[in-house]
Amino acid sequence: MRTFLLAASVFLSFCCSAQNYYLLIGTYTQKGSKGIYVYRFNTTTGKAEWVSNTDSSLNPSFLAIAPDRKHVYAVNETGGKNPGMVSSYDFDKTTGKLSFINQQPTGGDAPCHLAITKDNKWITVANYTGGSLSAFAVNKDGSLNPYSQLIQHEGSSVTSRQEKPHVHQTVFSAAQNYLFAPDLGTDKIAIYKFNSASAKPLSPAAVPHVKTNPGNGPRHITFHPNGKFAYVIEELSGTVNAYKYNNGTLTTLQTVATHPSDFKGKPGSAEVELSPDGKFLYASNRGQENNLAIFSVNASTGKLQLKGYQSTMGKAPRHFIIDPSGNYLLAANQDSDNIVIFKRNKQTGLLQETGEQINVSMPVCLQLLK
Repeated sequence: MRTFLLAASVFLSFCCSAQNYYLLIGTYTQKGSKGIYVYRFNTTTGKAEWVSNTDSSLNPSFLAIAPDRKHVYAVNETGGKNPGMVSSYDFDKTTGKLSFINQQPTGGDAPCHLAITKDNKWITVANYTGGSLSAFAVNKDGSLNPYSQLIQHEGSSVTSRQEKPHVHQTVFSAAQNYLFAPDLGTDKIAIYKFNSASAKPLSPAAVPHVKTNPGNGPRHITFHPNGKFAYVIEELSGTVNAYKYNNGTLTTLQTVATHPSDFKGKPGSAEVELSPDGKFLYASNRGQENNLAIFSVNASTGKLQLKGYQSTMGKAPRHFIIDPSGNYLLAANQDSDNIVIFKRNKQTGLLQETGEQINVSMPVCLQLLK
């Protein structure tokens, strides 16, 4: 009997720990935020509790968690006399606390996104105002070397927001052999071949970019779990482009609006994400809409069908995340200083308010660590 009880206790302990994640929140700091916040989030109850935060990190607007789950990286979205930076941290999974390691200039103003390779060896950063991207080698202790490569984009497009390049994101393909960089300023998705063994790992792909419609402003890209499709949200037009993906190439399948046909306002789309099972796609809209557009995904064709809209119960949903279980979606409303936790219906993709919120000044990015 004692053996049975011990086994049951161990099993229950495992189940409880499997439900808990650390939620890391990147913020802008001009209204009093301390930088990066760490909460404990339960994917069964949907409840979150504060654990820790940094003391004085400046505008750590986007975060990336290393695959080793021991290190966290943040862009410091600054520019001009205060150049853009990228910072590295140790993360203690026992206490949930971050410890600063080091910081490097990104080579461009307003770094707004970063990505890390599965082998923990490289980080790439998108410099929005600088119109460039940079690559950093990562040391075994998690510290960053000065950038080994800085690639400057060139060109412009048709709107006042597109007077020069604005690289908005860097994302690796699942096989880690390509890097994709949506450029809002040039209406292109730049594509680079990635070689982890090279001192300068990025080179133009055989097809170096995909053009989007003039004035659309591609912002973020996400890949379907099956590896066959990719989806790009376009900030200025409020549209999502669906693509067929094959070994570094994108072929357009469909373009859909993220707002109703009778919407007359100015689009301000921000983030696009797929549910863990790949059955649904969500796209956030800021500006006058402040909602999430919800689409079902055809598993065979990759095409999208609108299912509905959900208010994010705040202003400017800059970013959102779906927990790995698919139970909850958390939406970060930058301009209303709140993160709203929604329950997901896995069959319909629709969202339901839980009454649970996290109050943090100017939340920009959400990441989960088991």
